[in-house]
Amino acid sequence: MTTDDRKTTNNNLQEIENSEWRESLDYVLQTQGEERVRQLLRLLQIRAQEQGVSIPFTANTPYINTIPRDQQPVFPGNRDIERRIKSIIRWNAMAMVVRANREVNGIGGHISTYASAATLWEVGFNHFWRGRTDEFLGDMVYFQGHAAPGVYARAFLEGRLSEQDLERFRNELAPEGGLSSYPHPFLMKDFWEFPTVSMGLTALSAIYQARFNHYLVDRGLRKSSGRKVWAMLGDGEMDEPESLGAITLAARENLHNLIFVINCNLQRLDGPVRGNGKIIQELEAAFRGAGWNVIKVIWGDDWDRLLERDNTGLLVKRMDEVLDGEMQHFTLNNGDRIREHFFGKYPELLKVVENYSDAQLGSLTRGGHDPDKVYAAYKAAVEHTGSPTVILAQTIKGYGLGEAGEGKNITHSQKKLNEEELKEFRTRFNIPVSDNEIAEAPFYRPSEDSPEMQYLKERRTTLGGSVPKRFDGSQPIACHTEELIREYFAGSGERELATTMAYVHLLAKLLRDPELGKLIVPIVPDEARTFGMESLFRQAGIYSHSGQLYEPIDKGSLLYYNEKKTGAILEEGLSEAGSMASFIAAGTAYSSNGVQTIPFYTFYSMFGFQRVGDLIWQACDCRARGFLIGATSGRTTLAGEGLQHQDGHSHVLAMTPTKVKAYDPAFAYELAVIIHDGLNRMYCHQEDWIYYLTVMNETYLMPPMPKGAAVKEGIIKGMYRFRPARLKKSKAKAHLLGSGAILNEAIKAQEILERDYGVAADVWSVTSYKELYQDAMECERWNLLNPKKRAKVPYVSSLLAKEKGVFVAASDYMKLLPASVAQWFPGPLHCLGTDGFGRSDSRENLRDFFEVDARYIVVAALKQLEKTADVTSDTVASAIADLKINVEKLNPHVD
Repeated sequence: MTTDDRKTTNNNLQEIENSEWRESLDYVLQTQGEERVRQLLRLLQIRAQEQGVSIPFTANTPYINTIPRDQQPVFPGNRDIERRIKSIIRWNAMAMVVRANREVNGIGGHISTYASAATLWEVGFNHFWRGRTDEFLGDMVYFQGHAAPGVYARAFLEGRLSEQDLERFRNELAPEGGLSSYPHPFLMKDFWEFPTVSMGLTALSAIYQARFNHYLVDRGLRKSSGRKVWAMLGDGEMDEPESLGAITLAARENLHNLIFVINCNLQRLDGPVRGNGKIIQELEAAFRGAGWNVIKVIWGDDWDRLLERDNTGLLVKRMDEVLDGEMQHFTLNNGDRIREHFFGKYPELLKVVENYSDAQLGSLTRGGHDPDKVYAAYKAAVEHTGSPTVILAQTIKGYGLGEAGEGKNITHSQKKLNEEELKEFRTRFNIPVSDNEIAEAPFYRPSEDSPEMQYLKERRTTLGGSVPKRFDGSQPIACHTEELIREYFAGSGERELATTMAYVHLLAKLLRDPELGKLIVPIVPDEARTFGMESLFRQAGIYSHSGQLYEPIDKGSLLYYNEKKTGAILEEGLSEAGSMASFIAAGTAYSSNGVQTIPFYTFYSMFGFQRVGDLIWQACDCRARGFLIGATSGRTTLAGEGLQHQDGHSHVLAMTPTKVKAYDPAFAYELAVIIHDGLNRMYCHQEDWIYYLTVMNETYLMPPMPKGAAVKEGIIKGMYRFRPARLKKSKAKAHLLGSGAILNEAIKAQEILERDYGVAADVWSVTSYKELYQDAMECERWNLLNPKKRAKVPYVSSLLAKEKGVFVAASDYMKLLPASVAQWFPGPLHCLGTDGFGRSDSRENLRDFFEVDARYIVVAALKQLEKTADVTSDTVASAIADLKINVEKLNPHVD
C-alpha cells in the first residue's frame, strides 16, 4: 500500500469515527438531555488530561448561531409590515444625511451604521424596549451615536419630530433650532437620555448604570421593576479599553438586568475591525471568560437549510475558517464570488449548493438582518437570569447602499448618494418616490390611517410610549441646610485640621441628616483610607449586592471593612473611570430613576480631570449633578509622592467644561460655604451644575470666618479679602492672593513684608479663578454686544477698584490659572505657581523648588514695588539673600 493509499484509508476511517461520535452524542442528547451531554464531555476532558493529553483552552463555541432553529420562538409580529416600517425609516435616515450635506457641504452625518443596525433596532422598538409610564420607569437604551439618524427617522414617523426638524439635522443654530449630530441630552434635554458617541464610554456607563439600578433597590430608594439596560454598541468601539474594562464587574454583580447588543458589521472607520481574524469569536471569548451569557446571531434563516443539508461538518468548518476580511467580499448580489471563494474551497460544499443560483447565494442573509434570529436572541436575553447577556450579531455595514458603499471600507464616511444610487436604494426598499422627485431625496411619511402607521403606533403604545424620551423628575430638596454647616464658621480652635478632614466630617453629618442622608452617595476608588474616610465604613457601610459573605480580617476594630446590601458607599476599587460612571448614574438619577441622589465622588485629584476628563464631559452632557472632590490635591501639599501623583493643573483643566464650578478652598468655613451653595443650587433650585472642590491632607489651624456678608459672597464668587494690612502707615502697598494651602504662605508673607520691609499687605483668598474668569468673560461679552448700555464691571474689577499697590498671586497650580484673570486687575499681576513635573520631597522643599512659599511671595512683591514705590533693586537683592533663596537652583518649569 502506497503512502497516499494509507493516508486515504486513515482519512476514511477518521470520517467514520467522526460520524460515529456525532451519532453517539446525538443519541445521548435525544434520550438523556443536555445535562448528560455536558457530564460526558467533562468526563472525556478529565480522562484526556489524566492520560497527559493537553487540551488547548478555548472560550469559543463554533461559528454558528447560539440558538438553533428548532429552539427559536415564533416571531410574534407582522414581518411584512415591520419590514415596510424599517424600509421607510432606512430611507428617511439616509435622506436626512444626504440632504444635510447638499445644504452645507461637509456638514457630515452617518448613513452606514444605522443601515447595518436597522433590524437590530426595529426588533427592539417593536417588541422589547419599554417606555416610561406612571407604573413603570421604562427600559434604558443606550443608542449607538453614529446611528442617530435612525432614531430621528423613527421619531418622525411617530410624530415626535416634524419634516422641518429633519431638514435641520446638524443645523442646531437655526432660529427654530435643529437636531444634534449625536445623542446629546445637554442639547436635546427632552429627547436623548444618554450621550453615547464618545466611543468606549457607552459600555462602561451602561454597566455601572445597571449596577446603580440594583443599588437604588437594595437601599430602598425605589422598588424593583424588572427594567433592563440595553447598550447598542459597535464592534469597532470594542477596541476602546473602557468598552471591555468593566465586564468582569457586570458578571460579578450578577447584572441580569444588563444586555449588550454588539453590531458586528466587521468594519470600523478606516477598514475591517479584524481583517485577519474574527471579531465575534474574539469578543465571545472575552465575554464568556468574564462570565457573561453570550448569544451569537451570525447566520440568517436561509443558512439553516444549508447546515441541515451538510452531513460532513465541512460547512461549520468553513464558517470557522473564513476571515472577517474575506466576509466583506460576500455582500449581497455577490453570489458568484460566494460560490467560488466560500463554498468552492471544498468540493463537497459545492455539492451542497449545486441547486442554488448565484442570485440565491447572493441573497443569503447575515443573522443581524434576520428579524426571526434577532427576536429569538432578544427574548432569550430578557429571560436569562444570573448574569448579563451580550448578543453578537453579524451584519453588513452600509446594508442597502449597494455600489454606493455596502460593505466597503469607505462606507463609514459615506455622506452623499448620486441620483442613480438613490434610485437603487428606493427600488430595493420599495419607497414610493417617483423618478421626478428622486433627486431631491424627499422624506416619506405614510398617511396616518395606513397599516404601517397604525402598526407602529400600536406597538409603541403597547410598550409604554416613545423611546428615547428624557424625563426630569426632580423636586426641590436641600433648601434648609445652612444649620448643617454653621459649626465650621467658628474655626478649629487649637486643633490643626486638613480640609480633607473637614470635608469627611461634613459628609458624615450629611449622611446622618434625616432629609438628605438616604440620598447621599459617597463614591471612592479604593482610596478611602488615604483620605481618612474609613470612619464612614461603619457609619454608612460599603455597598455589596450580596452583602458580606466572609468575616473581615479587621472585624474586631472599630473601623472594619463593612460590606452590606444596604451600604451607601460605592467603593469602586482602582477604577477612576468606573467611579465616574457611578457618579454619572447617581448624578442623573433624578431623570433616569426618579430619585434625586446626591453623589460625592472623592478621588486622588491627579487622577481626576487628567485621567477621566472625557467622562466629566459626558457627565456635563447628560446634565449630571453632584460633587467631585479632588483629594490630596496640589503640587506641593502632597509631600513625598512625586511626578505622577502631584496635581498642579486640575484647576486649569477644570476651566474647559462650562457646567463645572471649580473651587480651591483653604479653610473649613470656605469648604462648608461652597458645599452649601452646591446643595442649594443643584438640589433646591434644580440647576444643572457639577461642583469640583480640591481638598488637602496638610493640617493647620482653621481660622473662624471673617465677619461680614461680603465674605460668603466672595467665597462663592471666587475672591474676598481675608486679612487687611495691619501696618497702617506705609508708602508701599501689596496685595497677596493665595488659594488652598498656599493661602497660608501668603499670610506668612504678609507678616514678613510688614515686619521686615515696612510694606503694608492685604491678604486675599481666591477660592475660584474659574468663577472670576467666567464672570469677567460674561461682562466682556455684554459690553461688546451692548455698546450703548451701561457697561458691566467684572466682580474682580469691582472688588479691587479702589485698591492701590502691587498684586502677587500664588497657588499650588500652574501660573496660567491666576494669569487667566490678570487683565481685569487694576495693576500688573505677578503669578507664582507650580508649572512643571512633581518631585518626591517634603512640603517645605517642594515649595522652595516650585517657588511658591512665603519667601518667593515676599520677593515677588518687592520686585513689583521696585517699579512703583521706594523699593530699590538693592532691597530685592538683600531680601533674596536674607530669605536664603538659591538663585542657581533648578528651574522647576523645565528641569
